Formats: sequence, C-alpha cells, structure tokens
Amino acid sequence: MSHNTLFSEYKLGSTTLKNRVVMAPMTRSRAIDNKPNELHVEHYTQRAGAGLIITEGTSPSPNGLGYPRIPGLFNHEQVAAWKKVTEAVHAKGARIFVQLMHTGRVSHPANLPDGAKHIGPSAIAVDGEMYTDSAGPQPFPVPQEMTADDIETAINEYVTSSKLAIEAGFDGVELHAANGYLMEQFLSPSANQRNDAFGGTPDKRNHFVIETAKRVVAAIGKDHVGIRLSPYGAFNSIVPFEGITEQYVALSKALGEIGLTYIHIVDHSSMGTPEVPWETKRAMRDAFGGTLILSGGYDADRAEADLVEGKGHLVAFGRPFISNPDLVDRMKHGKELAAPEFNTFYTPGPAGYTDYPTA
Repeated sequence: MSHNTLFSEYKLGSTTLKNRVVMAPMTRSRAIDNKPNELHVEHYTQRAGAGLIITEGTSPSPNGLGYPRIPGLFNHEQVAAWKKVTEAVHAKGARIFVQLMHTGRVSHPANLPDGAKHIGPSAIAVDGEMYTDSAGPQPFPVPQEMTADDIETAINEYVTSSKLAIEAGFDGVELHAANGYLMEQFLSPSANQRNDAFGGTPDKRNHFVIETAKRVVAAIGKDHVGIRLSPYGAFNSIVPFEGITEQYVALSKALGEIGLTYIHIVDHSSMGTPEVPWETKRAMRDAFGGTLILSGGYDADRAEADLVEGKGHLVAFGRPFISNPDLVDRMKHGKELAAPEFNTFYTPGPAGYTDYPTA
C-alpha cells in the first residue's frame, strides 16, 4: 500500500505540518526537578520526523505534578528549559504542542512540591497505588474536594501556562482531558459528584473543560489550542457511564464553537481497555467540525486506510515512537520497526529514552 496521504502536508489552523504523522504524548519521567533537560532536547529532536510532536504531560500547576519526575510549565526556569526543546524541534522542520496535564486526584503528597495541594472535583480516591520515588508504591490518598476558589485558580493556571508555552516557542497546547486526569475527573460522574455549576448533570460536568478551553483560546488564539479526550477510557478509576456518547458529543460541539484546532481521541483498546465505538468517534468528529486526530494501535497501513476513508485528518503513534526515533522514515520505506523495552518506560536517564538506534 502506498502511504501518500499519511506523508502529505496538512494545514492545522495557521500551522503547516510536513506530514500527517503525530507523535503522541507519553509520560517518560525524565524531568529532574520538574524541568526538561538535555535528554529531552535529544529525545524530541530525534523524533522530529513527525509532522506534529505532542509532548509528554506537563503540569500547569505545582498541584498537578502527581507523578515523580514529570515536567511543569508554570515558571520562567521551565520556560527557558522548554525553549531549548522547541528550538531544536523547529530546526528539524517539525511542529510541537505541549500537553498540559494537571493530574488532579491521580497524585500523592510524596510526589508534590512543598506547599502544593492534592485536589480533585470530589473527595473520592483513585483505587490502587501510586509510585513515589521516596517510598515506593503507596495507596492513593483521598484528594481535597476543590472549592470554587480552587477551581478558579486551576482555570487561571491553565491560562498562564498556555501563555508561557507560547513564550517557550511551542506552536500550541493540548489540553489533557483524558486518561483520568483533572479535566476528565470533572467530566466523569465516578470522580465528580458535585452539585454546583461544575457537577450534577452532563452539561455541568462539561463546564470546567469548556470554561478552561474558552479562556485559553482567549489568551493564545484558537489555532494554538487542541484537546485530548478519552470517552470510554478506563484509566485511573474512571468508569464508562450511561449517556457517555451524548455528553461527549455535546462537549465536542461546544469545543467546535469555541474554535479549537483539533480533538485528539484516545482509544487504548489495543492495550486492553474498552474500545471506543466508531459511532462515538464519528459523532464527535461531526459535532466538532475541526481536525480530528485518530490514535490507538495504528500502523502505517491502517493509518493510510483511515485517512483515505476520511475517518480523521491526522494519526498519532505512541509506543512505536519510543523505540523508533526514525519512525516516519521507517514507515515511508517499509522498514521493520523495533520493539520497545517496557522496563525503561519511566526510569530516569538515557537508557530506553535516547539510545534507540535508527534503522
């Protein structure tokens, strides 16, 4: 199969992508003191064959640094560190969005900086354990239920972080409203049992995401804002619920009216989670009206077929990019892909991060 569509240029808002291959956001836990370093510069530059790179989840707030060694983007030191990444990636002709990920209740005080709060929409803990560098795996504690002030603060943190992203040279931001993190916690009745403007009905559960998206667009412009959603996701104790498709279609329509540049749908069924029905994806795409990024266990042939069929506009690849820095080149020339080493996904240092060879 020729992959002409996958390797063709694409206009994403005001940005031209050299191909339709997206490097998916992947937490890799290499950021010492919550700042990217030379390893990040090398890692992302190696993978700049992608038309669009979406960075690992990066917290807009000290409260959102729930995992060990994840980066932040809320102070000027972090801006300076990220600038090295964006400049190197741009020099290779790729575009790069930073994924803003506030972990919310998916956190542990041992991972948070001094003075940060472990918060969520409701005082409901995630099941299971969270890894901490200081004490190994620990049970998830119950988060503090966010007050109206906490919510306003969090929205403002996304706005400030988005402005800092532009200052750091990013082409835009991806609001992470998937995988059980803060934004999806608001969307889901299993995590959000509020009875105020931010919970109690599907529209009220959508309110936090819509309000944040509106204000971020007002701050940096609609061409520079995308969002990641995971309807039917099952990460971090999020449970599929009655009326999920309707709620996500209403959300997609509202985001289309705000003018976001893309929706990026997570489908981790290739990794054993429930499949996102094609009907749901199609209804979200049509309600949104903008660019749809498909993801989930894709290879080049399936990506090409879905693009040709018009199912979406861009295709994100995750794990293949871990072990194949030259993924685009390998797919273009039908070369075999290397398999990733699972045991180095989240370990500090270059092993399993910057030392995978090109073909």
